[in-house]
Amino acid sequence: MSTRLETLNLNRPNWEKLSIRGAFVALTAALSAFLHPFGWSPLTGALVGLAVGVAVNLLELRLQAARLAVLIGACLGAVIGGAIGLLFVSLLSSSALGGSTTAQFFRLLVPLLCGFLGLLVGIAKSDLLDLSSLGLFAKTASGSHLSKILDSSVLIDGRIADIAETGFLAGELVIPQFVLHELQLVADSPDSTRRNRGRRGLDIVSRLQKTPGILIELTAQDFPAIREVDLKLIELAKLRQSKIVTNDFNLNKLAQVQGIEVLNINELANALRPIVLPGEAMRVFILKEGKEYNQGVGYLDDGTMVVVDNARRFISKTVDITVTSVLQTTAGKMIFGKYDDRVHPSAEPKSSAASS
Repeated sequence: MSTRLETLNLNRPNWEKLSIRGAFVALTAALSAFLHPFGWSPLTGALVGLAVGVAVNLLELRLQAARLAVLIGACLGAVIGGAIGLLFVSLLSSSALGGSTTAQFFRLLVPLLCGFLGLLVGIAKSDLLDLSSLGLFAKTASGSHLSKILDSSVLIDGRIADIAETGFLAGELVIPQFVLHELQLVADSPDSTRRNRGRRGLDIVSRLQKTPGILIELTAQDFPAIREVDLKLIELAKLRQSKIVTNDFNLNKLAQVQGIEVLNINELANALRPIVLPGEAMRVFILKEGKEYNQGVGYLDDGTMVVVDNARRFISKTVDITVTSVLQTTAGKMIFGKYDDRVHPSAEPKSSAASS
């Protein structure tokens, strides 16, 4: 099972990024070793270049996780702060700054301090930027809301693959690595039922990756300080401004409380079930007896339970019934009906007719 998980994780875009980052680190190390600036030895230059390359890659990872509004606010704040610092320095005379060395120090320090303060203020006030109002960033801003994060329950359920194949899911589907790890733990469970559920979830991930027109991202973003997977999903949804696709009732409520949009497959299935009104006639296969006296129970093709009065003797038979009421519960819809001998006399069992 671990081999299957490794196959899912080794998607092409991740390998491309790793190879580019590795080539950049090697290039900086080689240039520093060859040029050995500041009179360094080739070994010292290579080590410094290696450290610079790794630091730049770490900075890139941090910037990649930041929202576009934060980056724009930080740049605008730094530019405005630096410009104010330069203007302030230009207004001061050289005599006010002291000697030449002191003057040079203040000419460099004041713009840097003002730029740094502007950077912090720009990050703090980045939420006030409305990028959707700018035509240049309208596509980026709306596209960020199109991504949907899948949790383990919806992958184990499997219906997400059928919905994706119909083309009703727009945007990018995001599957975090910690969700794949959770599926692997379930797939390695000694209990056969849990093991089959975990394997089904991994198979659904593979099926989604092969579905034409569906963009799947296996993100390595994690929150080591948070242990619960549900809380990690919520934090990731906040960071990416995405929706969560789940069948978990508790995760659904917790995410909604924190202002995160949730797509529940069970609610979608309930909404798509056919509407049945009292008084309508329908045909049902009676599968078993009900809890009350002389009741029979059947199911529609979509799994809706139908409780029929006066139908206990028709177990394993198909009868025509009249709908009396419809009950909508959190678990789904229940239909109540009755069998009337005067309306449907032909459904009487043959054994009863023969005995008479």
